[in-house]
Amino acid sequence: MLTALVALVGLFVAMYLALYKAGAIGTLACGTGGCETVQLSHWSVFLGLSVASWGVAFYAVVFGLAFAGTTERFGNSQAVALAMLVFTGWGVLFSGWLTYLELFVIHAICRWCVGSACVAVALFVLTVLDRRTATALKGRE
Repeated sequence: MLTALVALVGLFVAMYLALYKAGAIGTLACGTGGCETVQLSHWSVFLGLSVASWGVAFYAVVFGLAFAGTTERFGNSQAVALAMLVFTGWGVLFSGWLTYLELFVIHAICRWCVGSACVAVALFVLTVLDRRTATALKGRE
């Protein structure tokens, strides 16, 4: 349940950024001005979609997988656990790439993007800990 809650936090952050990128929000509440620099850079689009939209999809999938993992049918599913590990690992790698771009290419930091990267790392850590706990419990049986 904690993983699903953290994924919802990430989903709301990504939706906020996607709404800005789509023009539905006038300015971002950032405080430093770096958010708009990052969001308006050419790096904010990946394969024809805004990076924020990819974030919405990522967090929605992770939320769905985490929620499925709380159900009786999928609670012990190795496929769901592996999918969570793959998706959250990919999220950390992609967030790392985007952070690199912010620091060394765009030369601006978006606080919302940093928050999203932290959420992605938290999701990965929770997934690894959940997998380790499940493995330890299985070993006791």
